This record gives sequence, structure tokens and C-alpha cells, in this order.
Amino acid sequence: MKLAVGGVRFVAANFMVNRFGRPRLVERPAGLGAVGECGWRCGGGGTVAEVAPPRVVGVATLLLLRHGRTTANADGGLAGRQPVELDDTGRAQATAVGGRLAGLPLAAVVTSPLIRCRQTLELALPQAEPVVEDGLIECGYGAWEGQSLKKLAKEPLWPVVQQHPSAAAFPEGESMAAMSARAVAAVRAWDARVTAEHGPEAVWLACSHGDVIKAIVADALGVHLDLFQRIVADPASVTAIRYTPLRPFLVRLNDTGGDLSALVPPPGKRRRRAVRAAESDATVGGGAGAAR
Repeated sequence: MKLAVGGVRFVAANFMVNRFGRPRLVERPAGLGAVGECGWRCGGGGTVAEVAPPRVVGVATLLLLRHGRTTANADGGLAGRQPVELDDTGRAQATAVGGRLAGLPLAAVVTSPLIRCRQTLELALPQAEPVVEDGLIECGYGAWEGQSLKKLAKEPLWPVVQQHPSAAAFPEGESMAAMSARAVAAVRAWDARVTAEHGPEAVWLACSHGDVIKAIVADALGVHLDLFQRIVADPASVTAIRYTPLRPFLVRLNDTGGDLSALVPPPGKRRRRAVRAAESDATVGGGAGAAR
């Protein structure tokens, strides 16, 4: 594949072009396939893409919080959209993550409509007023809901879910591809809204479910949904993403005990971080990390 950026031409066998970099595909490759809501993987030869330099200054930070452990999790069942609640461990997890979130200037808090997410936020952020976002609801597992994972592992669909989830559609339920598309669309729309209303250094939180968070992370990494089973999102874990004009940055993944205050730009360094984010440039060599 041929890529034109700023007048310089590059040739690559495979290249991921993010929509927020405003690419222009001169020739549509035969192997073009959707990755989440906002990315493309270009597999055809001879394709020319032009990527304009980013123009937006600064980006918000999204914190993805998975709900605490539920009674279904503890029993080895698949809850799906059933109204299962947190168990004692889950309530303790929610309280603990609340201590880590305390003091963060959250510009917005949104949540899946399911009770386990709302219970998690009631314990973690009792002063918050979460906004329900239907796009963050659990995958609709249909006839699989309420059954044990051991039993489901014997179903013919199980290997598809494990190895080729983009092709998995649950009986009487939702496909994993549809779940991914609506979840990614929801968080990207909210991120743009938060940035527009609260500024580029805003931090906001979305409480959702394991597979939903994994799908959002896969999109942020630019990997195909078929690889999302490699990602882990434990109960009450925090994952942080920044959507820059050219590429998302996965800042934290499945964090169950780290200091979250480093995700907020320190006073006096906000402008420098905003400029760096606006450039969408990765730090070559890894950099010094967040201020501590």
C-alpha cells in the first residue's frame, strides 16, 4: 500500500488509517473492513491515503470503569442484561475504586442502564449524578443469558465467540460486531461532547461491562474485533483512553490499584500536555511518563 503524508510517499504492506486523521482513500482496496466505528484497515495494494495534520488542540481523558463483581460472576454464570446485583466482594470493590477516583475533577459520569453499573457508581461516586447511556449496555447474549459458562462452552457457537467474535451473533440476541459498533460510537460521541463543553483537559468516566470495554479498547488500539479476547477487563478495573485527532492513546488498561491522579494534568503543565496531545505524536523511546 502507498501512503502519502505531507508530500512524502511511503509504501507499506498493511496500514491502519484512523478516521480522525481525516484520511482520503483515493482507491478503495478490496480488503477494506471496518474496525469498530471509526477506523479502517487497508489491505489492498496500490491504495493512496492522504492524512491531514491534526488541528484540534488538546483532548479529554476517558476513564472506563467496569462494574464490581456480581452474584452471576461469582457463580460462573453469564448475566447479560439480567438485573443481577453486586455481591459483597463487588460492593467492596466499588467502594475501593471510589477511593482511587476521589478528588478527580470528573466533568461527566455516564453509565450503562443495568443495575450492577448503577450500584457500582452509587458506592464509588455517591455525589455523582450519572447519565444513562444505552450504548454502554451489556452485549445482548439472548438465549445464553442466565446460563453457566461451563454449559455454554459446549455450544457450537462457543469457538466462534472465542476465535472469531466478529462473526458471533447470539441466538435471540445481539451480534458482537453490533455491540462493538454502538459502544464505540457512544464513547467517541461523548468524548467529543465533553471536550467541546469542558475543554481539552477534561476527565470523564463511563461505567460499563467487560466485553463492552474490551471492544472499546480494541477499537482504540486499532485491532480487529477478532483479537479482542486477548484483552482483560476485571471487575472494578479502570482503563484510560485519550482520543487524539490522529490516533487514540491507551493510557491505562485493567488498572485495579494504581494511582489515578496522574491522569489529570498537573497545574502549570496543562498547556504542554494539550499541545503534545494535539500533535497526536507518540513519544519515541517511551518518554518520562506521567508526573508523580
